[in-house]
Amino acid sequence: QVQLVESGGGLVQAGDSLRLSCAASGRTFSSYAMGWFRQAPGKEREFVAAINWSGGTAFHGDSVKGRFAISRDNAVNTVYLQMNSLKPEDTAVYYCAAGRLVTVRQWDYDYWGQGTQVTVSS
Repeated sequence: QVQLVESGGGLVQAGDSLRLSCAASGRTFSSYAMGWFRQAPGKEREFVAAINWSGGTAFHGDSVKGRFAISRDNAVNTVYLQMNSLKPEDTAVYYCAAGRLVTVRQWDYDYWGQGTQVTVSS
């Protein structure tokens, strides 16, 4: 069992940066792949980024590539999402998830956090 708690969301202006954190409970965190997804009002949940258990493999969705970066620190059971050059279209609730596969498919993830709101004003 893994419990996930996101933090770091907030209201920022276009062009600003934010770093989201996702703290995981449980001693098996380092064995899980981690992902970030987001969901804007009226839209489906969208893949943002994923990273494998060691941090050696990571990939990002096309809409955030070059602006966002996922990373993890297994020593403190935390995965991060550094978000730079934020745009109003990045406004969404951001969720972290844990699973056995590093994948863009949300149904491959077994555990989810409650989400953190990111709002980007123009």
